[in-house]
Amino acid sequence: MSTISAALALALTQLSAGAQGASDTSLPDLTLEQASALRCSVAFGLFHKAQVSGERVSEDYPLMAERGREFFVQTTARLMDDLGADRETIMGLVERESVDLMQSPQRLDAVMPACLLMLDASGI
Repeated sequence: MSTISAALALALTQLSAGAQGASDTSLPDLTLEQASALRCSVAFGLFHKAQVSGERVSEDYPLMAERGREFFVQTTARLMDDLGADRETIMGLVERESVDLMQSPQRLDAVMPACLLMLDASGI
């Protein structure tokens, strides 16, 4: 299993084990920049998972293994620092984004172009 899918799977597993009862009202509000970076981090993980599992995905997008994973790691670490949040809180935010992006296949496709621009701008 690749590292980005493993990181996302671990995050969701930890959330299921301990923080599943957390409601959205207990999660911190994010700035637009924080919310966008988190959404893209999760989108990269979901897209990479689809690439690895052989699902039909757009060939217009690069493989997300290394750069997507690093973006995810840096984004979640920055959120922990900025918010003074623990892992449980960050995983709650990750799950909320995952659930939202997985509501329909079009949501993931809709965010990927902007997320790829953000990834390129990050220098990762």
